[in-house]
Amino acid sequence: MALEIRQQLKLSQQLVMTPQLQQAIKLLQLSRMELMDVVREELEENPVLEEGQETPDEKTPGEEEQAAADAQSQETTQEAEGEGDGMADIDWKTYLESYSLGGTTADSYEDDDDRPSYENLLTKKTSLADHLMWQLNLSRLENLERSIAGEIIGNLDNDGYLHVSVEELSEQAACATEVVERALSAVQDFDPPGVASRNLQECLLKQIDLLDMSEDLVGVILRDHLQELENRRYQVIARSLQVPLEEVFGAAKFISSLDPRPGSSYGQDDVHYIVPDIFVYKVSDEFVVVLNDDGLPNLRINSFYRNALSGSAQLDAKAGEYIQEKLRGALWLIKSIHQRQRTIFRVTKSIVKFQREFFERGVDHLKPLVLRDVAEDIEMHESTVSRVTTNKYVQTPQGLFELKYFFNSGINTTGGDSIASESVKSKIKELIADENTRKPYSDQKIVDLLRDQGIDIARRTVTKYREMLGVGSSTQRKRLF
Repeated sequence: MALEIRQQLKLSQQLVMTPQLQQAIKLLQLSRMELMDVVREELEENPVLEEGQETPDEKTPGEEEQAAADAQSQETTQEAEGEGDGMADIDWKTYLESYSLGGTTADSYEDDDDRPSYENLLTKKTSLADHLMWQLNLSRLENLERSIAGEIIGNLDNDGYLHVSVEELSEQAACATEVVERALSAVQDFDPPGVASRNLQECLLKQIDLLDMSEDLVGVILRDHLQELENRRYQVIARSLQVPLEEVFGAAKFISSLDPRPGSSYGQDDVHYIVPDIFVYKVSDEFVVVLNDDGLPNLRINSFYRNALSGSAQLDAKAGEYIQEKLRGALWLIKSIHQRQRTIFRVTKSIVKFQREFFERGVDHLKPLVLRDVAEDIEMHESTVSRVTTNKYVQTPQGLFELKYFFNSGINTTGGDSIASESVKSKIKELIADENTRKPYSDQKIVDLLRDQGIDIARRTVTKYREMLGVGSSTQRKRLF
């Protein structure tokens, strides 16, 4: 068979991921805080882009088409702005001097030397490492032991536990293990009690040592019967130690008052407040969806570069090419943010249509919903809906929820209908909250109670949902005192 070269005309389609398309997809899945970080970074890098209110006559080539497309969109909302609020006409210095609240203002200092330093104005929460290092500086440890103690403090986790072995610290410091043991013992004597322990048992034993209870029943239980105590096998402990069951109860109650995480009170985790991306309000008998644009910068094209491109200024070829490139990037960023907001609006509006009973009556009326239902309703791909519902939050009459919350599988009912899995989790949580703590419900008992409510569910599913809720088994939930 002879080989030959032929020219053949073939028609095909393929998706090309341009940098602009990749940027649009990236912006779509970013959270609100991440989007603001990206915008700030772009404002710093792109001189053509700036933040501010845009006037109607400031339009660049290419923005007219975008403005026309936005006007045709049903989701575009317009805000009416006043001509001014008179804030610039106020003499703020005179106002502050006349209506001082008694505090120290910036104008009360005649000289910069009289002003307090910024270090005296800033506050910082004391961390566990800072608290321990302060005690180490006051201790009598010297030289090598002090250095090892600092290494121990630096290797503690947020709960105050040490996960590095003595041998590893000894090898790192090139010293004998006895030196490390002395430094570790000194750190374990610091406040809070139980810090620098290597396990829970050592942590609790260190706390009762400070109370001189090591030889009491509490100390014996912690040393020899911690496993039975965790499983609440009090009868086994009483028979093994030959003590009355009531004394075991009393010791267990006292042990429960000890702190298993001594370093948690010094945690540095700051509270991060969630800002909703969109609001759902009930007006009369209808639900209104409103985008939250507060905090998002209003981007526009810098007027200087706008005039430069219009021909009023003479530019060389390289400068013009550079400005054109930055202009295209700025316009695409603005367009991508607008598209992101419109997509969030459309997805939320579709969710409200499918989950109307939830917005009316609460989580017990949440319906099963999948991404495909919303994607077909708004004529978008499932992947787009998945991206736009990730790390996006909506404020509703029922509370604040992530958009992903409304997508869940269904559980069959005895009547032939289906109920959302989140509703089943809520019912399981309610049953456990109302149970008798001396005789908590088993998973099979919860299955029977749910079946009485018309929910057909397997025991293993109840176990899975209970673990997802962070609820222990019936043995772990049992309380005898």
